[in-house]
This record gives sequence, C-alpha cells and structure tokens, in this order.
Amino acid sequence: MSSKGRVAIVTGATSGIGFEVAKRLGKDGYTVILNGIEDAVGAESVKALEAEGVTAEYSGFDVTNEDAVNTAVKAIGDKHGKIDVIVNNAGGLGGRSRFEEMTTDFYRKVMALNLDSVFFVSRAAIPYLKKGDNANIINYTSNAAWNAGGPGAGIYGTSKAGVHAITRALAKDLAVDGIRVNAVSPGTIDTPFHAQIKSTKPEVFASWKNNIMLGRLGTPEDVAGVVSFLAGKDASFITAETIQVGGGQALGI
Repeated sequence: MSSKGRVAIVTGATSGIGFEVAKRLGKDGYTVILNGIEDAVGAESVKALEAEGVTAEYSGFDVTNEDAVNTAVKAIGDKHGKIDVIVNNAGGLGGRSRFEEMTTDFYRKVMALNLDSVFFVSRAAIPYLKKGDNANIINYTSNAAWNAGGPGAGIYGTSKAGVHAITRALAKDLAVDGIRVNAVSPGTIDTPFHAQIKSTKPEVFASWKNNIMLGRLGTPEDVAGVVSFLAGKDASFITAETIQVGGGQALGI
C-alpha cells in the first residue's frame, strides 16, 4: 500500500509542528495540502517543501469558520477525487483566563479553535475519505485533557478533553466505512510557540525538561514521525487510540 497518489490535508501547517508533519508526509509520498490563514506565509511554506521534492499545495481558510471549511475541503476533495488523510493540527492555548473572569467570547474562541475545528474539518472530509486508501483522521489532544491544564488554561484542557472524546466517537462512527481515527498528545515540544518564554526566561524554559523522563524537550520531528506511522499501513489495525508523544512527561517524575 504505497503512499504515492495519496492526499493529506494538514491544518495549521505553515509553521511549527504542522509544517514538519506536512514535510514528513510529503517525504512519505503524499500530496500534502497545507492549511493556514496567512496566505503569504502559506506560499513560502509550499515553496520550502517543493524545494525538498515534496508535492504541496496551500489552502487558506479559517478552521473555525464552518462555511469556509466546507467550501475549501470540498474544493480539495473534488480536485483530487478523494482525501486519504486529515491531520487536525490547528489549535492552541488561545490565552489564559480564570473562570471567574472568563468572558463568553474567550470561552467560545478556545472551544472553536480546538474542538469545533476538528468537527468541521472531519465532517466536511468524510465523503472524500470514503473514497480514500487506508483513509484516516489524526487529531491532537494534550496532557491538559487529563489534568485540566495549568493556571488559566482550564478551558484549553476542556477543549482538548473534547478532542479526546470526539476522536473515539468518530472512530466508532466511521469504522463501518473502514476509516480509522486516532490522536497524538504532544508533550512540551520546542517550537516557536514557546519563543517568548525561551527568550525572556531561558532558565524557566530550560527547567521544563526536568519534568520529562527522557530529559529533553520534544521536537516537531518527534510528532511528525508518529503521525506518519498512524497515517500509514503499519497502523492499519489501530483506531480510537491516543499516543502520548512526550518523553514520559504524562507520568511526571
């Protein structure tokens, strides 16, 4: 079961983990569609991948906008005749807020970014995944789904717990169509996401590895390798699972 001719959409893929996942899937032989909301950055990301021999396209849409998702995913599916892999990489902390001060707008923004996006993109893709080869969806959850997150990150944890549940629910729903659904749960990964604390409080950033069994922060490539495995034929009997990619961080030391 070759990856040649297979099509993968990676949301939030113009930088960080998403870009490395797109690169890895591209190296595996997929045509990768990078999603983002900054078109100029998306164009540069596609150029960077093409320079490495990857077949890549850019699709600019906001994953929290239902109509935009439906239009873009349909266009991709119609163009390629199918979709084989969806990587729901887009998401984020969205900021921090204690519940007492939390605005409804903030609550809805974080839930939309992390949970609505998975629902919108997955739902739009299902008709095309049914035409795919070893079709599957890969979502991103977090340790925060289990421990409810750090100070002010409670609604982030809540949204990621939703992703954990919708991963299993989608897996149950789509098994009859042979579509697998799994999730990865990245630990602390060294990406531009942490650039501010890395530059302003390097000692705090350096201390994070002390809570990780393997004694180092993760890299985007660490996550990309697991996504590559889940997307491929070696994982063809794995569904409804979440793989921790955190060097043992979830257990604490």
